[in-house]
Amino acid sequence: MNHLIADCLFCKIIKGVIPSKKIFENEFSFVFLDIGPLSKGHSLIIPKYHAQKMHEIPDEYLADILPTAKKIANAIGCTDYNILQNNGKIAHQEVMHVHFHLIPKTASEGLGMSWHSQTPSMDELQQLAEEISKKI
Repeated sequence: MNHLIADCLFCKIIKGVIPSKKIFENEFSFVFLDIGPLSKGHSLIIPKYHAQKMHEIPDEYLADILPTAKKIANAIGCTDYNILQNNGKIAHQEVMHVHFHLIPKTASEGLGMSWHSQTPSMDELQQLAEEISKKI
């Protein structure tokens, strides 16, 4: 828990300073029900390491996120769901501690989305793929 900071809402939840409806916890992750859910079972999966953006989280914490999400989805019994993660204010992040939403989806509940696709050429995609690959 030495990777948490005093003034962060989610760090306070992990430490138990602020109450939550915890449903799971292990060495790397803490999971609780969202207080403004989009659907029944909407949960937040947060690493027990404070960072604002996903690329700042150590790999061992990130490696636990998807197996934890799988456990939660199975426990909820949802077959359709979204896993949402935002990085930065313009990407709609409201709490500046990395967190993942597991949002069960039904015909009438869950995450609503609008997807505005771009139409790059295959050459543009190839060039971009090469640029990114060189930096990995």
